[in-house]
Amino acid sequence: MTNEDITRTAFKVWGRELYKTTSLTSIARELGVSKPALYRHFKDKQALLDAMYSSFFDEYAAFIKGSYEKALMTKDKGERFYIMMRAITEYYIRNKDAFLFSLLQVYSSLEMRAMAERLAANGINLVKLAREADDSGMYPSRSQFIFVTGIFWVAHFHRNIHKGEGAPEEKLVAGTLADMEKRIRHGLGLKVQKIAALDFNMLEAAAAGSYEKETEDNKLLQAVAGAVAQAGPWNASMEMVAKRSGLSKSGLYAHFKSRQDMLGRLFLTEFDRIIDYAGAKVNTSRVPEAQLYLAIFSIVDYLRSKPEILIALDWFKTRRLELGAEVPARIYDPITNIKLDVFAKAGDDSTHEAQWILFMIVNMLVRWIPGNKGDTAWPEEKKNERFKEIRNISNESARILYKFIVLGLEGLS
Repeated sequence: MTNEDITRTAFKVWGRELYKTTSLTSIARELGVSKPALYRHFKDKQALLDAMYSSFFDEYAAFIKGSYEKALMTKDKGERFYIMMRAITEYYIRNKDAFLFSLLQVYSSLEMRAMAERLAANGINLVKLAREADDSGMYPSRSQFIFVTGIFWVAHFHRNIHKGEGAPEEKLVAGTLADMEKRIRHGLGLKVQKIAALDFNMLEAAAAGSYEKETEDNKLLQAVAGAVAQAGPWNASMEMVAKRSGLSKSGLYAHFKSRQDMLGRLFLTEFDRIIDYAGAKVNTSRVPEAQLYLAIFSIVDYLRSKPEILIALDWFKTRRLELGAEVPARIYDPITNIKLDVFAKAGDDSTHEAQWILFMIVNMLVRWIPGNKGDTAWPEEKKNERFKEIRNISNESARILYKFIVLGLEGLS
């Protein structure tokens, strides 16, 4: 048994549990050895994690290095970052364990500067390429659209296309990369003339409005969302919610059977509210292209007004919480029920299109938080700063997002 055997097993075993637990015992069990045998290779769990970081960055950099050199030779600065993201997407498609490690460990525990430094040590300057692609200063940026769409396609590949163990078939890899490129460059492929004819000011006025009434139940769920937003779903305790709500812990049990029930009620209630709110706004127009913007803008408007809910939903998106209940399938209805050819042609796969759109919305609203360390609690001042930033996201950003969704990068030029 070598150090590499142990790190490989750690990627596999801890990734299988989505890094909710990082137990050396589970690794020893998988390898068929005793736990003390691991200590002959790594003095403690942190030493193993350090080795995993080194292994990840070395292999990641080695895979994308050729594409980086190709990108540097490309005259179109906007195209350079796309070349890199295609290589990154391919790496993650071929390496599910590395994808889970990067999503749940690297991006949630290292600041962007630290990540950039690790890659720079391997001769790759992604920050420079991203800045060159984003010289217009718009938000969301071109690099963000490319990166987020790539990550979505990787997750879709591992969840729906290649679910088994072992290396994926080459035709599946090539097909997925081609689909991703088409989406990045052309979006849903709607007609430019119809998008140009939309009156965004009028649509935004129709989509804006009040949300649910302020009730005792709403205040309680807001307290749950605040605890999740600050501490993460696994550390959001009944005690924290009791303190925020002004109730005793025993008083909370009059509303929730358990902590799992509490989290489930929060997410499922908010899903239903978003569905009802967006669905009502979509019906204020009969033009399909306008209806799609109404759906997107109403969801943006709802979530930016409730940043604690937004952060909580982002936790759900990345961590796949066990809620004790299924996410309602109708969450996609405000989008898939719109009479657009792209949804009709997709048939049952129209849910995939709606998932991508919702993924793009949440990622536009949830920007990177400097200093956020995954499951650890945020300082109160950092949380307030973050919430203010979310509330201030402009209508113009929603328009930019919509144009990318329907037209791709071509719609941003």
